[in-house]
Amino acid sequence: MVSFIQSVLLDLQRKNENVEDFVFILPSKRAGVFLKHHLSQIIQQHVFAPKILSIEEFVEELSGLKNIPNTDLLFILFDVYKKTTSEKDLEPFDSFSKWGQILLQDFNEIDRYLIPQEKIFDYLSAIKELDHWSVEKEQTDIVKRHLMFWKRLKDYYLAYTETLLENKQGYQGLIYREAVDNLEIYIENNSEVQHIFLGFNALNESESQIIQGLLQSDLANIYWDIDSTFINDPIHDAGIFTRVHKAQWKYFKNHSFNWITSHYKAQKNIEVIGVPKLVGQAKYIGQLLEHLSQTNENLTKTAVILGEENLLVPVLNSIPESVKALNVTMGLPLKFTPIASLFEKLFSIHKHNPKNFYYKDIVAILSHPSIHGLFQHENRNTADEIIAHIQKNNIVYADSEQLKKLAKFHVDLLGFLFNSWVDNALIALKNCSNLIYKMKANYTENSNKLELEYLYRFNQLFNQLTELNSTYKHLKTVATLHTIFKELLSSETLDFKGEPLEGLQIMGMLESRVLDFETIIISSVNEGILPSGKTNNSFIPFDVKVENNLPTYKEKDAVYTYHFYRLLQRAKNVYILYNTEIDALKGGEKSRFITQLDIEGIHNIKHKIASPSVPVVNNSLKQIAKNNAVIEKLKALSAKGFSPSSLTNYIRNPIAFYYEKVLGIKEFEDVEENIAANTLGSVIHNTLEDFYKPLEGKFLTIEDLNSFKEKTKETVTKHFKLIYNQGDFSKGKNLIIFEIAQRYISNFINLEIEILKAGNQIKILVIEADENVQIKIDELNFPVKLTGKVDRIDEFNGITRVIDYKSGKVEQNKVEIVDWEDLTTDYDKYSKSFQVLCYAYMMHQNNKIQLPIEGGIISFKNLGEGFLKFGKKPTPFSRTKDQLISQETLQNFETELKNLIIEICNPDVDFIEKELDQ
Repeated sequence: MVSFIQSVLLDLQRKNENVEDFVFILPSKRAGVFLKHHLSQIIQQHVFAPKILSIEEFVEELSGLKNIPNTDLLFILFDVYKKTTSEKDLEPFDSFSKWGQILLQDFNEIDRYLIPQEKIFDYLSAIKELDHWSVEKEQTDIVKRHLMFWKRLKDYYLAYTETLLENKQGYQGLIYREAVDNLEIYIENNSEVQHIFLGFNALNESESQIIQGLLQSDLANIYWDIDSTFINDPIHDAGIFTRVHKAQWKYFKNHSFNWITSHYKAQKNIEVIGVPKLVGQAKYIGQLLEHLSQTNENLTKTAVILGEENLLVPVLNSIPESVKALNVTMGLPLKFTPIASLFEKLFSIHKHNPKNFYYKDIVAILSHPSIHGLFQHENRNTADEIIAHIQKNNIVYADSEQLKKLAKFHVDLLGFLFNSWVDNALIALKNCSNLIYKMKANYTENSNKLELEYLYRFNQLFNQLTELNSTYKHLKTVATLHTIFKELLSSETLDFKGEPLEGLQIMGMLESRVLDFETIIISSVNEGILPSGKTNNSFIPFDVKVENNLPTYKEKDAVYTYHFYRLLQRAKNVYILYNTEIDALKGGEKSRFITQLDIEGIHNIKHKIASPSVPVVNNSLKQIAKNNAVIEKLKALSAKGFSPSSLTNYIRNPIAFYYEKVLGIKEFEDVEENIAANTLGSVIHNTLEDFYKPLEGKFLTIEDLNSFKEKTKETVTKHFKLIYNQGDFSKGKNLIIFEIAQRYISNFINLEIEILKAGNQIKILVIEADENVQIKIDELNFPVKLTGKVDRIDEFNGITRVIDYKSGKVEQNKVEIVDWEDLTTDYDKYSKSFQVLCYAYMMHQNNKIQLPIEGGIISFKNLGEGFLKFGKKPTPFSRTKDQLISQETLQNFETELKNLIIEICNPDVDFIEKELDQ
């Protein structure tokens, strides 16, 4: 394959031209590197390299102005805005910056296309005067201000350009306009210099006049890169600009229009592949490269063209090991770097100048990968200790001083993170810079090169903001600084450095200009991406743009159409990927470019839907064998004692029992922002214990119960403070739950009062009794103990009752069984019955109660049903429900209990996970 650049150089060689004297002007700097490379291969003797410039560099040189960064331009524009706007109409900088960026873009377009300023600004003002929405004869203040804004646009432009020109500075459009004004002088001073323009397509009016001026002065030659398929088709968008140049430029009235090629119709292998999601495309690109590297080891003539910039990191992570060399031309936007999320979080919490920080924000910052390692001190980590303290003590909000008191080390680092920025941009910038230096000190150059590069770019960014603010003093608040910070994050990039002429090339669509590759992989070829479609980020209406020959979305789409088809011209293998997943904003619909390729019928397009190969995840249920270590742990557990809740946990899911009891892995306890159900239950249990414990051995009286009611709020408050630690229950959902706890207890006491008023007697026997009992199991050669705490034992009209409190809702059918074998197999139906029988069994074994008794549950969420008694449902042989716990009942239970413990301790029975309903 002979590339376009090689073709141009070979043509100049055939004409015996001395390339040393030429000035080569290309669409991008990137193309200049390849031009030099091809030049070194074609020219055999030693020569001085010609001057090679991008069009922006050439125009800047021609204008005599210096192009300055977009953020600087915005600050200067705001300075002009302040001087030309009355104080009562001034907007703050953060509000201005949102529309100021759009204004800069419009100024840029107006100047690049050499539109007379007076004409367009007066025209816009007149349109808005006609369009204003007020139906009243007298204009309202908001309408007046709206119309005044449009009238002032011309003043803003004139004052702004005058300020820039005085300082020999400019934005791109102003530089182009000045370059056109200076063209005649340049031609006079450079009458011996030949300019070679190559690879251009869409030209703005300034570029068009500059190139035409040099051509007509015989100081230039232009090489188009256009295929006959596109230029000869009157409706093909890939040739729309070249057809206009050919038809309208005076130069081509007397000179032939050369360099129309016919590469596009050559045989090509084109595959269109639908792949779900961005990451899916990245993985599939990796697979393609793995396949291609087997036939072409260095992939020098292969390029990956990314339709979306945020695909860069996933693609880099998907590059196979077989790809030994690669070069990334496109930059990684700083907003996609890991450290960006840290500063974004800091700005978002500090811009409101809070006195206290929400615990989730504290945890997010302290556990951030860029920060967490800075808190390491010998074998301990201060950040982990602070997070653990917050979780243990249920701290929902904390201030900077509280956090510092928790830290024995790294107090200064906590200051950089959590000291108040007092809504002052200067303090914010200083803190961010100090934090960067603190982070840098923790890195080593060898082990963290990429992280150091991130820090360097962010340090540059904050230095730039500090310098701008010291010059213009527009950044007053942290919110304003945050707005500009986000603007910079979106526009600033981290540029990769590599050998541009070796290995695989990864680039964006615009970086591919003038370059040719044999194998092309293009991603994200979806409507709304390639091409981008309708966008209206401008103050200038569509019809006004058309009237003044300014580019609209149609021209921008045509630009991408040209770049897309130009990539295909000389390529032999083309892989076009698109996202098959329907997205709310983009994706799902393949690009019109793909449909156009099909309709053209020039090439045989292969279509397929593919998914990248991913490791097969086996979703089979876990099964863990019991080795000697596990058996020894189970023996220790047996000696210590199985609780009813641990046994029901095994019934629910043996794997959960294994994790908790054998491995000792506890469920992560986060800060309890809203009072949890188990906290509510503990408060109710503890409050009732305080009330009823002093009455053990006594009959309950109405006077006792009335005294409990008076102390309910006080006692509930005490236990909430003990259990909920520093959590706040004075407002919001927590206040509601606090009131619910009081209501539950009051309702329960009222129920007991009604029972006593009805002539019943209740004698309190035991409250919150800690029980344990040895169980002799012949099949096991080690001791087994059952242990647990019984909520309440009482006598109701002479019948002993074993009562278990439940703060949640329990219904009667949850404390009844049909077959004893089901007791240890179905958690949802029989766990409540199992626990009640455990308590009755322990109390009876310890001779604390005499059979028969009643056992059951009091559900605070179902108090209307009263005491829910355990019962054996009737069978065909026994038609009555048995609600008394007798010796036979406990013997049947003991059989099932022992079988369950034998199963748990049996080395031949694995822990097998149960599939639970979510």
